[in-house]
Amino acid sequence: MIESIIPLTVLDAFGISPKAVITPIGSGHIHQTFLVADKNKFVLQRVNKIVFTKPEIIATNNRLASAYLSKYHPEYLFPAVVPDNHGHPLVYAEDGFPWRLYSLIDNTITIDFVSSTQEAREAAIGFGKLTRYLNGVDCDLYKPTLDRFHDLSWRYEQFETELATASENIKSEVAEEIELAQNFNYLVKEYSELIQSGSLKQRITHNDTKINNILFDRVTREAVCVIDLDTLMPGYFIYDLGDLVRTCVSPVSEEEREVTKIGFRKEIYEALLSGYLSEMKSTMTAEELKAVPFAGKMMTYIMALRFLADFLRGNTYYHITYPDQNKVRARNQLYLLKILSDSV
Repeated sequence: MIESIIPLTVLDAFGISPKAVITPIGSGHIHQTFLVADKNKFVLQRVNKIVFTKPEIIATNNRLASAYLSKYHPEYLFPAVVPDNHGHPLVYAEDGFPWRLYSLIDNTITIDFVSSTQEAREAAIGFGKLTRYLNGVDCDLYKPTLDRFHDLSWRYEQFETELATASENIKSEVAEEIELAQNFNYLVKEYSELIQSGSLKQRITHNDTKINNILFDRVTREAVCVIDLDTLMPGYFIYDLGDLVRTCVSPVSEEEREVTKIGFRKEIYEALLSGYLSEMKSTMTAEELKAVPFAGKMMTYIMALRFLADFLRGNTYYHITYPDQNKVRARNQLYLLKILSDSV
């Protein structure tokens, strides 16, 4: 029954018929997402307030971006929420979780793995264009939806804290990963110097640039628009370009247990840089262009530290399906980091 999945009060607030056909969609692990077939088709989403404790900030950031883009780049497709019957962007259910509604963008698909240079370049163009189009906004109007999300210095501090309090037995299980993580801590100094020197311009960035956060045209496979805008907030270009590199260049995902399968697809890397810089280069400083090779290494290191810290604390943040999964993820990312350090 629909009411067992989505509260009828939510459907009513958005003017959706209780007889609408509703089916789960998407491969995300944070929110619950549904396709709604009523008079029109919509995407209805339950926002995870455990992860995003201030969903109103997400709504405000998205509203500001939508208004700016509508004024200065009206041709750009930005997925704005469909308000409820009272004009509100969020509807809160009885359990306190907020829901939001989007119009379905027809004839588009998402992909979970980059299999061609065209896909890599198109994705990079999509994310780069969003940041370029938002280049003139006042970043002070936007607030963080996740505090210090990509702050490498802070992530290393978290790793050190968990390392200091973990049991000797736990530390012995990941002794090799700990040593590797510590050997790369020079990247923390490099990151801190970039930020403190003002070499990087603060921009509104997407901050979660996985390939499945781009909608592709079903036929042409061109990038249509960026989705999953929960982390649209102030950041630096190295966050977006870096996560693109981290998640796209290897022929296997961060879940791969066999490290010998991890690699560096040079043609994919070059396509990512070509696409991203085709949009962003004109807005970037000489110092930022020098930092391009740092981006992928920095974001890969962050994820290695986060996975390793979570393993040390007892796997309390990331969902796992087997006990050593965060250990595997950390080792995977550290191995990729070694390859990137030798290749970029």
